[in-house]
Amino acid sequence: MASLQHIFDSHAHYGDHAFDGDREAVLCGLAGGGVCGAVTIGTDISSSREALRLARRYSGLGLYAAVGIHPEEAGGLPEYWEEELALLLEKPEVVALGEIGLDYHYDDMAPKEVQRNLFERQLLLAKRKGLPVLVHDRDAHGDTLDLLRRHRPFGVVHCFSGSVEMMREVVALGMYVGLGGAVTFKNARVPLEVARAVPLERLLLETDAPYMAPVPFRGKRCDSTMIAFTAEKIAELRAVPVQELLDATCENAKRFFGLTC
Repeated sequence: MASLQHIFDSHAHYGDHAFDGDREAVLCGLAGGGVCGAVTIGTDISSSREALRLARRYSGLGLYAAVGIHPEEAGGLPEYWEEELALLLEKPEVVALGEIGLDYHYDDMAPKEVQRNLFERQLLLAKRKGLPVLVHDRDAHGDTLDLLRRHRPFGVVHCFSGSVEMMREVVALGMYVGLGGAVTFKNARVPLEVARAVPLERLLLETDAPYMAPVPFRGKRCDSTMIAFTAEKIAELRAVPVQELLDATCENAKRFFGLTC
């Protein structure tokens, strides 16, 4: 693959234990792989603090933070989670509230009503703080859309797994669509339809690193440089040069996160 530039990873988890052995080497090597920026995401108070710490340490490399509480954590929240989260959102390195949303995939997750309450409170918090939200939606399309319609946040549905019809409704609400390595998977069908149809100005690229590595790295640890393979696939589907796609999605990410660099 030819050398590509202007890769912006809108959703990664560089605080994950998968990077404990070589985190600094990975982050310091991103620019050499064409990465101009990345957002590292929190999923609870502890990992949100870690996202902030990493964004501060590696700000010169274009690393930013998002803080929030993932639906998997909805069942065991500390008493003062909202106050703590609000304080983190005041930090200049924090560019979004996330990862938040709904996940109905497993039976042992927090009850749906608990997840919905947590999601709604964070949507309201983001609106008060004037920040975008990074929305997780797994097997919960109906309830996710219901809350998005109700609150109309500025945000992105990350790792988008819905239909083209759902994508169009998300875009009509003024939101963005995040696509990652799933578009390269062998049995992908709906993600390819979405990748073809989503308006370019509403598309963000992501990894969900260390997860969701694209082919030919599927099953291995992912990092932001691998977006090049996702971009190549989407560019092929849309019949545009891959660098043109990366340039556009980089500008989208900067606009979405309110970045001027």
